[in-house]
Amino acid sequence: MAMKALFAKLNHWVFWPPFVLLTSALIYSLADSDQFLSYATGANQWILDHFDLAFSYTAFFMVVLCLVVAVSPLGKIKIGGEDAVPILTKWRWFSIILCTTIAVGILFWGVSEPLYHITSPPRGHTAAQSPEAAFEFAMSTMFMHWSFTPYAIYAVPALMFAIGYYNRKLPFSLNTMLFSFSSLQRVKAWDRVLNAICLFALVAGMSAALGAGILSLAGGWAKIFDTDVSPFSLALMTLLIVLSFTISAASGLLKGIRILSGINFFIFVILCGFMMVFGPTRVIFDGFIIGIQSYVQNFIPHSLSLGEFNDKSWTHAWTTFYWAIWMAWAPVTCLFLGRISYGYTVRQFLLFNWLIPSAFSILWMSIFSGTSLHLESSGQLDLVGLLGSKGPEAIIYQIFDYLPGAWLLLVIFLVTMYISYVTAADSSTEAMSGISSFGISPEAPSPPILIKFLWGGIIGLVAWVMVSYSGIDGVRMLSNLGGLPALFLIVLVNVGLVKWLIDKWKM
Repeated sequence: MAMKALFAKLNHWVFWPPFVLLTSALIYSLADSDQFLSYATGANQWILDHFDLAFSYTAFFMVVLCLVVAVSPLGKIKIGGEDAVPILTKWRWFSIILCTTIAVGILFWGVSEPLYHITSPPRGHTAAQSPEAAFEFAMSTMFMHWSFTPYAIYAVPALMFAIGYYNRKLPFSLNTMLFSFSSLQRVKAWDRVLNAICLFALVAGMSAALGAGILSLAGGWAKIFDTDVSPFSLALMTLLIVLSFTISAASGLLKGIRILSGINFFIFVILCGFMMVFGPTRVIFDGFIIGIQSYVQNFIPHSLSLGEFNDKSWTHAWTTFYWAIWMAWAPVTCLFLGRISYGYTVRQFLLFNWLIPSAFSILWMSIFSGTSLHLESSGQLDLVGLLGSKGPEAIIYQIFDYLPGAWLLLVIFLVTMYISYVTAADSSTEAMSGISSFGISPEAPSPPILIKFLWGGIIGLVAWVMVSYSGIDGVRMLSNLGGLPALFLIVLVNVGLVKWLIDKWKM
C-alpha cells in the first residue's frame, strides 16, 4: 500500500527522466570512466566557449537588479500579502539561508582556492607568487566568487518564486518564477521539461558535493585515527550523512533544518573568532582592506571579462565555471529559499538573502583565505606543495596543525563539515521531493517522506560509487551541464522581474 501511495503522489514526468539519465551516466562512468569524463568535459568546454559571456553578463546584471529592486517600490511588497505573518524569526531565517546555500563551499574552498590564484593568475595579471597576487588578486577573487554575485544568482529567482507562489497563488513549480509571462503558465509540457532538467542538474550537483564532502570528512577521520581511507569507510561515511539529511528532511519543513542551521552558524562564529585571535590578526585585517579595495575597483572588468580578466582559459576554469554551477543549482534551491520567506517584505528578502550572507562570506574569506595566503607567502608552511601532492582537502588540516589546539579544531571542523552538508542537503531534498510530487501547497508544504528517502538514497549511491571507484570529476561536470538550460531560465526570470518592476514603478 505504501508503494501504491508513493506512485500516486509521484510526478512521473518530472521524476523519471533525471533518474534514468543519472543512472545511465553512472553506469557509463563505471564501464569507461576515462571516456565518460572526456565527453562530459568536452560538453562543458563547448558550453563555456559559446556562452561564457552570457553567463558573465547575466550574473553581473543580477547584482545590479538586486540593488535596483531593493530601492524600488517593489521593496515594500510583503511576500504572502499584507496580513502574512513570518514563519521564521529573522535570526532563524538568516541562519537557514546561510547554511543551506554556499556554506559547504566556503568551508572546503576558503583556504585552498586562493593558493591556486597566487600560482596561476590570468595571463597579463600580477606575477605568480608576488605580494600583489597574494593579497590583491587572490583576496579580491575570493570575494568575487563567494559573495554578492553568487548570492544574487540565488536571490533573484528565489524572490520571483516567492511572489508567484504566495502572492499569485501559483503551483509549487519552477514555472511559477515566470509569473510575469502568463502564457507560459498554461503550457504543461514546458513546465514538466523545465522541472526535470533543473532537477537533474541539482541531483548530479548534490552527488558531486556529497562526494567532495565524503572525501574531506574521510580525510579528517583518517588523520584523527591514523588509518587509511577505504571504500568501506567511505560507504559508512556516506550512509551516516545520507541517513542524517533524509531523516532531517523527513521531520518536516523547518524542523530538523532549523536546529541544525542554528548549531552550524554558532560553530561558524566560534571558528572565525578563534582564527582571528590565534591566527595572523594584523595580516587578516590588512588582507581584507587590500582585497576589498581591489574587489570594488575591478568588479566591473572582472564581472564582464574585460582587460586583465580577458584570459578565457582562466575565467573558464574559475569565474565563468562558478557562475554556471550557481545557475545550475539556483532554480531548485530557490524553491526552498522562496518558500521560507513568507511574511517578509521584498526589501527584507534581499537584505537577508543577498546582502548579509555576502557580508558574512567576505568576513569568512578574509579570515581563512588571508591566513592561508600568509602562511604560504611567509614560508611558514608549504601549502602550495601540499595542494599539488594531496589535494585541496588537505590544506585546512595542515593549517590547523600549525595553530594551538589542533586536535580540537580538527574535531570541530569535521562536525561543522558534517552539519553543513546535512543542512544544505536537507533543504535541497525538500525542494527536489516537492517538484517530484503532486499536491504541494502552502497548506500542505511537505512532500511524502518516502520520496525524500528515495532521493536521499539515489544521491548517496551515486556519490559513493563515484568517490570509491570512478572519481567525482565526471558527475561534477555532468551537473554543470545543467547550467546552460538554467541560464535561459534565469534570463527569462530576470526579464520577468524587470517587467514586473516597470509595471510597479509606473503605478
